[in-house]
Amino acid sequence: MSQTYTAVTQQTDGWWVGWIEEIPGVNGQEATREALLETLAVTLREAIAFNRQDALAMAGSDYREECIAL
Repeated sequence: MSQTYTAVTQQTDGWWVGWIEEIPGVNGQEATREALLETLAVTLREAIAFNRQDALAMAGSDYREECIAL
């Protein structure tokens, strides 16, 4: 399943800075807009993988995974 997220970006003092609107803590800073978008994508993938691992570890061995659509 493909998921779409929103990157909020701006150029300031010669740098491109940005955040992923839906996931706190996913942010970056790069010299170009293209590099920033790639950094945000990599950081977002890593954050989602980490959060998934953390949730499964907290659940233990007797759990169910449920899809929730918004």
